[in-house]
Amino acid sequence: MSLLQQSRKILATCVLILVLTLTTACSGGTATQANRTTNPPVISRDIAGELQRGNSQAGQSFGNWVVQASQGLITDAFVRDNNKLGVVISSKVPPSDVRALAKSLVEGFHKNFPNQDLTVLVYAPDKKLILTTQYDVQTKQVQYT
Repeated sequence: MSLLQQSRKILATCVLILVLTLTTACSGGTATQANRTTNPPVISRDIAGELQRGNSQAGQSFGNWVVQASQGLITDAFVRDNNKLGVVISSKVPPSDVRALAKSLVEGFHKNFPNQDLTVLVYAPDKKLILTTQYDVQTKQVQYT
């Protein structure tokens, strides 16, 4: 991989982290939440019955937003029970940036679904689980496994 390609991937990951951090930090109002919940829910992407983006309206909206805001770094996302986020990353994300991306996702997820323990599951492009990130609301600690 050339230095230019690697630099582009690192830059793209940094941009995603910045976008996720700034967007969730600036969206503290209820108007943003209301706008997010008025979007029509995406139940599935095809007839084959792939997973829904969320099993609640807020989860659907957040899953949609994650995919759109990632600018191609995340190909799919789902939210379950408003405390579990799963994302499928694209091959554009270098392995060295997966943990930073997961931390950024936990921060954004926490701002949208506060006052509860959260889990972010990161899947490789082949949909194999590569990282589990857990946020403990009482200790405010993030653990990676």
